[in-house]
Amino acid sequence: MVHTTGIESKTFPQYVAALSATGGAFAAGTLLGWTSPAQNRLIGGEYGFPVSTAAFSWIGSAMTLGAAFICIPIGFLINMIGRKLTMLLLVLPFTLGWALLIWAQNVEMMYAARFILGISGGAFCVTAPMYTGEIAQKDIRGTLGSFFQLMITAGILFIYAIGAGLDVFAMSLVCGVIPLIFGAIFVFMPESPTYLVSKSKNESAIKSIQWLRGKDYDYNPELEELKATEEQIKQNSVSVGTALLRPVTLKALAISLGLMFFQQLCGINAVIFYSTDIFKDAETGIDENLSTIVVGVMQVIATFVSVMVVDKLGRRLLLLASAIVMALSTVAMGVYFYMKDNDNASVANLGWLPVSALCVFIIMFSIGFGPVPWLMMGELFASDIKGVAGSIAGTSNWVLAFIVTKTFVNMKEALGSGQTFWLFAGITLLGAVFVFLFVPETKGKSLNEIQKLLEGNSNSTPIAVNNSNNSSNDNGNVN
Repeated sequence: MVHTTGIESKTFPQYVAALSATGGAFAAGTLLGWTSPAQNRLIGGEYGFPVSTAAFSWIGSAMTLGAAFICIPIGFLINMIGRKLTMLLLVLPFTLGWALLIWAQNVEMMYAARFILGISGGAFCVTAPMYTGEIAQKDIRGTLGSFFQLMITAGILFIYAIGAGLDVFAMSLVCGVIPLIFGAIFVFMPESPTYLVSKSKNESAIKSIQWLRGKDYDYNPELEELKATEEQIKQNSVSVGTALLRPVTLKALAISLGLMFFQQLCGINAVIFYSTDIFKDAETGIDENLSTIVVGVMQVIATFVSVMVVDKLGRRLLLLASAIVMALSTVAMGVYFYMKDNDNASVANLGWLPVSALCVFIIMFSIGFGPVPWLMMGELFASDIKGVAGSIAGTSNWVLAFIVTKTFVNMKEALGSGQTFWLFAGITLLGAVFVFLFVPETKGKSLNEIQKLLEGNSNSTPIAVNNSNNSSNDNGNVN
């Protein structure tokens, strides 16, 4: 939604701000990957108290429950106190959660720790994509928006790597420092200009724009566009419920919810949470820790490729290619495990198949269905309802993540490993159909242009949610 009028803007500060904001995504990645190196050690009694397989399943999934719990409240908090302050405050529960996990005395403390950590990770999953979407110019918004998934994959790789050499206590202690580093860096970043204008803090918005675009950048066209949009929103102010029910919001919400549904139901979190077990079950002869590290490296590299091409190839192409190849990969994994379950001798020389299929799956997920749903969540909603609508999408993502990770083992036992992977493949193919029929291309479009695209031929205008916290006071600081 940003123009480059007059002196050309600088993009480097925008990259710095986006990377800093997604430091929380790196921390969230360590939460997602932690279960893989920790599982066998905790069940083996490393912490000095019994942890059953069933109990560890709850330890793993408690994080997703915490994330789902916080997404709706965080949407309101974002609009009340801002994107920046919200993310800085999340350092507190992040640190508390790791402290509880590090010095846990029983399984119940681990449940509580993972739930609190999930609150922090889930909140970042709503706030960081929104922040990067609002600070970025439209020609690099896709790139900056993809940083979120890149940092999650980097966090997963990090925990895989240190988990290969550290015990659970030391591994968790290292992870506990990461949120503190994030806070120390992000405190120097500017607040979103969109949020500042929504609070009538125009002087602060100017400073934020100049920080992001350069001191010599002509901020007036961008500021006037933000002010005009905000004025139009205020003139049509309605309740949250009314704003959510207007056609353009429902359409955006349906698209975002659909993308989140297929992102999780392709089975990605089952793969991440239980990657060590998948390699163990495959009996490849390859060291399990080394295998997961290799997969983590591929995930980071593939996500980086997505960052480089998302503003060139577009969202739809990446999503379609991702879904089709992921489906083929899970079919291949299903074939291997079906053969293994029914005739172990027939797969004696096929140990390479599940590893190769899993690597291809991770690569294609990281190129398309990993980053793009989060990126588009920050693009599809109008500014007046973005916090609440984005929170609904985020909540659905984590609820689905909980369902998949909690039921994956049960599905394997009830259906068989092969049939479980085939189920994921079928759902992923439906995801490709969904993208082809319903997901618009947002590449190169401003946020206002995306709203018009979703509206089609309607003449509806942006509508604001009543918010008593709007203030006309402005202290001139970039908060």
